[in-house]
Amino acid sequence: MRSRPEVISVPWCPFCGMDVGRPTYGTQRKMLEFPTGTCECGAVYVAEATGHNIGAAMVECLVSACNDQWELAWELDPEEDYLTGRIEDYDEVTHQVVPTRNIDGRAVRGVLYFVRLNQEPAELVKRYEQKTAAPPADSRRETVRPPGKETGSKTGQSGEKKQKKLKADKKLVRELAQQADIDALVDLYFDDRRVLRYLQRLLYEPDPDVRYRTAWVIGRVSGRVADHEPGAIADLLHRLFAACADSAATSWGMLETIGAVIAARPDIYGAFTRHLYSYMGDPARREAVLWGLGEIADAKPELIRTIPFYSLFPVLNHPNPVLRGLTLRMLGRIRAKEAGFQIMGLQHDTTPITIYEKGEPLNTTVADLSAEASEIIHKENANDQ
Repeated sequence: MRSRPEVISVPWCPFCGMDVGRPTYGTQRKMLEFPTGTCECGAVYVAEATGHNIGAAMVECLVSACNDQWELAWELDPEEDYLTGRIEDYDEVTHQVVPTRNIDGRAVRGVLYFVRLNQEPAELVKRYEQKTAAPPADSRRETVRPPGKETGSKTGQSGEKKQKKLKADKKLVRELAQQADIDALVDLYFDDRRVLRYLQRLLYEPDPDVRYRTAWVIGRVSGRVADHEPGAIADLLHRLFAACADSAATSWGMLETIGAVIAARPDIYGAFTRHLYSYMGDPARREAVLWGLGEIADAKPELIRTIPFYSLFPVLNHPNPVLRGLTLRMLGRIRAKEAGFQIMGLQHDTTPITIYEKGEPLNTTVADLSAEASEIIHKENANDQ
């Protein structure tokens, strides 16, 4: 688990799992300022070198995430508007995480504190302005609310501690996954963190119907869990990628699950999209990659446009009709008018195929997917005119 490394390592973001750069001071220095940085996923972090001034670091990190708008920062609600996390044992001198808390005889006590807004700052500002347009005379706050609970809270999704915790086992998790009971799986996870690992083991199944259903279920569960423990889902993604990179192990369902998890929370894990795309070079994994990219395209099309999606156009002429269909599905969802003519050229391809939507098999044809993609693109073009 990256949350507690055994060796010295580069600091990472507790939300998306990506390595983060060394925090730096701004061009305009301020009193009590901490060095800050920004992750690719949008999280803002500050470094507190001593470990004794975390409170001030928390405040500055939240304010920095709000573009230095203090009034807005105090109006935000923890978990609803932003998530927090921290990486301990951070050495500001070498920009490393040192689990032994000692390097070359020097004590290491630093902390990296992270804040990630759940909405774009502009949306939060608009909501704040509407809320304060005509405030009552006695409604001003006289006290400052500190930032909320950090990532990894041991409470359930409702935020209230449960009286009796349930214990997960393989049989129970399998039954809930087969029933696609997302609510029950999420509740069970907050009682027993082994749920995600049990779900991952269900992917080792030769039946594609089971694999795709399980991948979709894991994506839905992960999206809900990420509201409170984004770091746990980042760890899951790293395990899935590690399994895909192991040539000695089967990667059934892994890439599909990665796509489903990113699609469930593209705002947090969107940076992993380009790593998923990198597996397009493996012929045996193209179907899984294209399905995952299609799921992401449905949730946040602009993420697909950050990868070289033009290189996927030739797949429209691939001899495998499933690959043609999945490519049509993805290009339609990102409204790729650049491929409009190639897409229309497949409207007479009546080859029957089976793809998966929300974990269930869908019998369709390449022609139907071509017509659907063309309709979306033409509708978008009409709206632009």
